[in-house]
Amino acid sequence: MQLIALTGGIASGKSTIGRRLAELGAYRIDADALARDAVAPGSPGLERVLQRFGRELLATDGGLDRTALGGRVFGDAAALADLNAIVHPEVRRLFEERLAELRGSDPDAVVVYELPLLVETGATAGWDLIVVADAPVEQRVARMVELRGMSEREARDRVARQASDAERRAVADVVIDTSGTEAETLAQVDALWTRLIGSAG
Repeated sequence: MQLIALTGGIASGKSTIGRRLAELGAYRIDADALARDAVAPGSPGLERVLQRFGRELLATDGGLDRTALGGRVFGDAAALADLNAIVHPEVRRLFEERLAELRGSDPDAVVVYELPLLVETGATAGWDLIVVADAPVEQRVARMVELRGMSEREARDRVARQASDAERRAVADVVIDTSGTEAETLAQVDALWTRLIGSAG
């Protein structure tokens, strides 16, 4: 099994890279999706969040009122740390469960773990390869404004709260430049896949 970490700043094109690798035959695991599963209705993670932040955060559908929770932790470093202390171990547990399943069903699998906060959480050890999606900050801000409907100020604030491009490049084994066309990005991903398959053989 090859274990690939895929990271990059917000709007850097991680999802485009992850989708392409999945199309080519990799198993794609998304940390953001696991974070949602970690506080899914009826989960131990959700119960711990409600115990810490209040049962009024339970939505009518039995899920977590994410907007209200965001209001609680935004700008409150201690509250955010408490939330991370609940969610991150659950995400790790879910990830390890998925890996164990894949080891059993496909020992030669190439697993791509899309992990936006790889650098910020210090989770840089234990990977066969770290792939970083890379595009200039100005281009990423423009993408957030155009594609996600953010204001420029909000977009720049999101960038500022993440690791710097230099910090991500410093841990990268492979940098995929996503500043060009989608076809140019995909060509780089295809070349990476050829390399991965070659090293597995």
